[in-house]
Amino acid sequence: MPPYLRLGSIPRKRHIAHPQQPGFKGEGIHYEEVVTLAGFSRAYSLVYHLRPPTRVTRLEPAGTVALDLGEEATLRHHHFKTRAIPRMGDPITGRMALLGNEDVVLARCRPAKPQDELFRNADADEVLFVHAGRGTLHTMFGPLPFREFDYIVIPRCTTYRLAFEPGSAPDLLLIEAKGNVTIPARYLNPDGQLRLGSPYSERDLHGPRETTVIDLEQETTVLVKDGRRLTRYTLASHPFDVVGWDGMVYPYTFNADDFEPITGTVHQPPPVQQTFEAPGFVVCTFAPRLLDTHPEAIKVPYAHSNVQADEVLYYVRGRFGSRRGVEEASITLHPRGIPHGPHPGTIAASRDLQRTDELAVMVDTVRPLRLTREALNLDDPSYPLSWVD
Repeated sequence: MPPYLRLGSIPRKRHIAHPQQPGFKGEGIHYEEVVTLAGFSRAYSLVYHLRPPTRVTRLEPAGTVALDLGEEATLRHHHFKTRAIPRMGDPITGRMALLGNEDVVLARCRPAKPQDELFRNADADEVLFVHAGRGTLHTMFGPLPFREFDYIVIPRCTTYRLAFEPGSAPDLLLIEAKGNVTIPARYLNPDGQLRLGSPYSERDLHGPRETTVIDLEQETTVLVKDGRRLTRYTLASHPFDVVGWDGMVYPYTFNADDFEPITGTVHQPPPVQQTFEAPGFVVCTFAPRLLDTHPEAIKVPYAHSNVQADEVLYYVRGRFGSRRGVEEASITLHPRGIPHGPHPGTIAASRDLQRTDELAVMVDTVRPLRLTREALNLDDPSYPLSWVD
């Protein structure tokens, strides 16, 4: 989890009365909300509201989220070109799911309009990779600025609104995790601090910087998603009425350009690029870096039989040295059971290179991924044959 943060006004001890300041209406105290993971066994935050966060005036069904995962007749590699997918909906309703299994769903989103209604994912952590656009994530924890190439990590049950700056053209890759998204355990020392030598540190993780209290006794709707089901809750007041909080459960950002690549004299395997982990999958960042320095080094990845993982690559920026035909916002899927590797000619082309400017996001899954109908519509059927000269 990210490091402990403390913002705003909180009492000196947990679970004791926190008197309200003059001018606030209510019963004289702030209302404590304890946000916990794994029951009460893992990380938590304590949040202090002006009003009880439990007051619901109305609730109604709001439909379902489509996730039409199909079965394929063949096992093969895939290439999806998503740069020109149509803009539609807002940052919530405009999501186009492409790949999924029991642990993770991968989607793209190029919203056409702002998000007006608050949203809450009740049973999945979300990682939003900002390919383009900048703005602010608004939650009860306070405003969280984000920019291009940020990962935005949003813990489950965080009510939020994504607000992009005027004139930006938002473009997102979305990773929805059934388990908790965490920092890889091997990056942490026994005291919970990121180890020296890890590819990033606490200074690279950015949480909210201030609280912004919305004191509004007015009905406010929240669209809640659990699984595929959607429910619209109407609350008696605005839920972002938080005067202070502390803990280790909160949304935060990490910029891909802050990832510090680990390199060697010969090619290093993808685990050195790992950025996050969750049950059933990992997220890696292929960042600009120096290439291998051994005089006989092969500077593109070796052929690989990924016998226990499906590999997804999302191409963000630069020239990806081992691939031909991919472009910005391309997504490739190399499934278990068949080897993949550098395209013909890329080994020779890389011999005189000293560094790469590529930026890509990789998701490796333990369980096989299935494609949606939308993914099949974007698929290049010739891609599996592209390794033949």
